[in-house]
Amino acid sequence: MYFVVLCKDKPNSTHIRAENRDAHLVYLKAHSEHIKVAGPFLDEKGSMVGSMLIIRAETTQAIDGLLQQDPYAHASLFAEVTVQPWRWVVGEPKE
Repeated sequence: MYFVVLCKDKPNSTHIRAENRDAHLVYLKAHSEHIKVAGPFLDEKGSMVGSMLIIRAETTQAIDGLLQQDPYAHASLFAEVTVQPWRWVVGEPKE
């Protein structure tokens, strides 16, 4: 099953994102078996203000475990994280 994860950064947290970005990207790549798509949300000026991930997992508990180990979570970057089950319809990866 796929899940979409939407993460909203805390206000005025650009420095937290910048300080942890390299470790976050390494973490995402290390878990690419499950994390199928990931990228930042941008504001009107082009600054990163959140994240979106599409993750393949069996349960929301598996998603929670994966998200809790992300360097952004350790740095308390996010004000809000939502996890929503999702069905991939167009452009589904061949797995």
